[in-house]
Amino acid sequence: MIPLTLKEIADLTGGRLHGTDEAGAAALVVDGPVVTDSREAGPGGLYVARVGESMDGHQFVGDARAAGAVAALTTREVEDLPCVVVDDVQEAFAALARGVIAAHGELTVIGITGSSGKTSTKDLLASVLSSAAPTVAPAGSLNSEVGVPLTVCRVTSQTRFLVVEMGARGVGHIEYLTGIARPHIGIVLNVGSAHVGEFGSREAIGRAKSELVAALEPTGLAVLNADDPIVSAMAAATPARVELVGTGPEADLRATDIALDEAGRPSFTVSGRGVDGDVRVTLPLHGEHHVGNALAVIATALECGLPIDAVAASMATATPASRWRMEVTERPDGVTVVNDAYNANPESMRAALKALVAMGHGRRTWAVLGTMLELGDESTTEHDAIGRLAVRLNISRLVVVGETARPMATGAQHEGSWGDEATWVPDADAAYDLLDRELAPGDVVLLKSSRDAGLRWLGDRLAMTKEGNPT
Repeated sequence: MIPLTLKEIADLTGGRLHGTDEAGAAALVVDGPVVTDSREAGPGGLYVARVGESMDGHQFVGDARAAGAVAALTTREVEDLPCVVVDDVQEAFAALARGVIAAHGELTVIGITGSSGKTSTKDLLASVLSSAAPTVAPAGSLNSEVGVPLTVCRVTSQTRFLVVEMGARGVGHIEYLTGIARPHIGIVLNVGSAHVGEFGSREAIGRAKSELVAALEPTGLAVLNADDPIVSAMAAATPARVELVGTGPEADLRATDIALDEAGRPSFTVSGRGVDGDVRVTLPLHGEHHVGNALAVIATALECGLPIDAVAASMATATPASRWRMEVTERPDGVTVVNDAYNANPESMRAALKALVAMGHGRRTWAVLGTMLELGDESTTEHDAIGRLAVRLNISRLVVVGETARPMATGAQHEGSWGDEATWVPDADAAYDLLDRELAPGDVVLLKSSRDAGLRWLGDRLAMTKEGNPT
């Protein structure tokens, strides 16, 4: 973190000091990690004592001190560390993050949202930008009111680019996050069916996602997916300049001649605004759906001053930084495990199945699919449609896991699946037993579900079978 004294933290958050006086607080410098988990505390750091549904962070202040933390942000007085006592830790944490950004002065903030692909795009963008200058991006999928300030507080005086992933659980949530880290560039990837059970419709989800580009200044840039009509319509919601990216003729930055190699990794030609001529881009990521993500990254990197040749070269060597997103393991026995089970919605499920087909050309393909959560009244219909798609894509074997996902198996059978092509099992253990018996050298197996369905752990288990190791 940018070094701040405890006195400065108290001033930023409006809190009062305990365990030290003003002179002591003015001399106490916080320059280590800012954490909400005492196990992640380190020398010179600040421990933020949040109170959750089942845990009270104040109980772990002593553990944070033992790990090297020098101060805490609390809602009551504690004796283990000098602390700043506030009425609301969340609002104080947000104020601290705003203070970190204000103290920097030379930071370009990039916000990313979308129903799917946020984390993969964030990882790719961070890889590209870090080739040019120090860059901070969330670890994993920290896109909430806690995750955003945690990410911001990793900024140092050397940082030039801050990439912030912003998720929406309801109307006003992204607006709140942009109040913590106001972006100079806003990327909206897509609006899908994720959370439609909570929002009510894709249009309502779109209104929530548009809060990101509505927060931009006129000097900023909104990078919008031209291939998604709900996203492209957000051009009317932002005061900033707009760049449309996609595969159609209306895109300002366009991908053409898309091709997939034998492992399902895409390459394409990019042309348009900021690109001199046509440039060929090759991605090491699996699945054609990454092309749209890559276009958003290219538009952003060009806006940040990187030349297109350097961007393309950086993309060609980028590796996934977050787990369970099209994570590919080549087992020694010849089985390929594709673990994409961090999260799922109908759009990302379809993209993953198409990637499986591309990767499995000439090989036997397995789709091990679990529940897609938060689909509301559309849950049965959407699960049924995915089962039918698996049949139309000629995927060799479909294994459906869990009661809520059962309509996938029913849909596959109604679409024309026969025999054991589509199988329903009650849980991940039953799926493992089936796969352990029947997977054969050369097979490609995809695991995809919402996070709480737990198939990512099944993917890890399969990846380590036959002495496999993730790649």
